[in-house]
Amino acid sequence: MKEYELQIRNFADNGSFGFGISEHIDLGLKYDPSSGIYGMDFYVQLARPGGRITRRRNQPGRLAPKHKLTKLDGMNWFKTKFDGIIMARPS
Repeated sequence: MKEYELQIRNFADNGSFGFGISEHIDLGLKYDPSSGIYGMDFYVQLARPGGRITRRRNQPGRLAPKHKLTKLDGMNWFKTKFDGIIMARPS
């Protein structure tokens, strides 16, 4: 992920998204020769309040289809929160 750009394939059907960075210094961290250069993968899980009812022990419930997040909801959240760009193909 560079310059807040993600591809459509980075988004899951439940609205979550993931991306990876090749070097930790891309995050603005100071380089330490003893640790070397390493990359990281990030996964952002999006959910609405009230989703716990499906996982609780006492009387688990079901979520209505309109309460569940979609791929489009995740893309719109990324665009508005981070002013990000979603690309159709890698550049």
